[in-house]
Amino acid sequence: MNRTEQPAPATPVHSCITLRFSSTPRGARLARRLCGERLDAWGILYGSDAHDVLSLLVSELATNAVIHGHVTGRDFRVHLLALSAPADAATLTIRVEVTDTRGDRLPEPSATPAAHAAQPAADSARTGGRGLFLVEALADRWGWAPRQDGPGKTVWAEYTAATVTTPAPVARSGPSAAPS
Repeated sequence: MNRTEQPAPATPVHSCITLRFSSTPRGARLARRLCGERLDAWGILYGSDAHDVLSLLVSELATNAVIHGHVTGRDFRVHLLALSAPADAATLTIRVEVTDTRGDRLPEPSATPAAHAAQPAADSARTGGRGLFLVEALADRWGWAPRQDGPGKTVWAEYTAATVTTPAPVARSGPSAAPS
């Protein structure tokens, strides 16, 4: 994983979607579910490892926006981009961007993998504090940048996934193929 504060190099955008959600746990859950629908439509099928990883990235970044980027009365925004590689049509780099309106709390990973493994058993029962650790472990690249259109920040993660193309319709013969 490469953590960087620079966006990815310019790559042709295959598809994108931008959604706004209330800065609540329900908003984070909806972000994960709606992005999961879009990933499936882009050929990253439900149940695949890539779909699970990307759904987890969306979930962690959206949850962080709700917990750490919450400003009363302000929403968070999810921008999902499918960047296509000209040389390989069977893969997409998916970029997940989550923007919140709080610029004073900047993201940093919770710990290095070695420090995380060395935590006492009592700390391992905690339910929080692992979001960016998971993002760092699963994403190909991640980083953050100041928000361009107002106060706040955008945290992003990228993951390259194989896609499944829709198979061509199978020609049928026999009585069921006859027009009615």
